[in-house]
Amino acid sequence: MTKLKLGPVPDDKPVKVTVELPASLHRDLVAYAEVLGRETGQAVADPAKLIVPMLERFIGTDRGFAKARRSAQLAKLRTEN
Repeated sequence: MTKLKLGPVPDDKPVKVTVELPASLHRDLVAYAEVLGRETGQAVADPAKLIVPMLERFIGTDRGFAKARRSAQLAKLRTEN
C-alpha cells in the first residue's frame, strides 16, 4: 500500500477559485487523484478538490513557515505589551 500525504478529502462546501496550472502539474494532479481514490476507496471526481488539502498539508508541515509564524506572533505580543 502506498503511503500518501493526503487522506480522504472531506466533503466540504466548495469555494470557487480560478488558477492556471501548467499541463504537467495538472496531469500529476489527475494521477494523484487516481492513486488516492484507489488507496482510500473514495473516488475523487474533481482532482482540483485536492489542491486545498495539499496546500494545507504543505503549509502545515513547513517548519520554516511555522518558525516564522511563531516569531511574528511573539514579536506582535511583545509590541502589544
